[in-house]
Amino acid sequence: MKHLSVLLLVMGLAACGQSEPPKPQPDAPTVEELAADPERLRELRRQCKTDRPHMGDVLCNCVAEATNKRFFGDGKVPYTPQETSPKF
Repeated sequence: MKHLSVLLLVMGLAACGQSEPPKPQPDAPTVEELAADPERLRELRRQCKTDRPHMGDVLCNCVAEATNKRFFGDGKVPYTPQETSPKF
């Protein structure tokens, strides 16, 4: 009985292989294209919020990355704190 359960466990794990990553759509925009076009980015963000299964994970992840890129910038601006500390 013990050997049978181990065999079933091994067979179950062997059947669980890695799935293939989703293939990008040929006409999908790049992160740079989306970051440069705020209107299109806004519309795609709205669509990803309401209908992500139809839009696809690859496109919605690209939209999220472009949103982050627009918000954070290129990351090359150094942090420059104020010379005087704020008074609360």
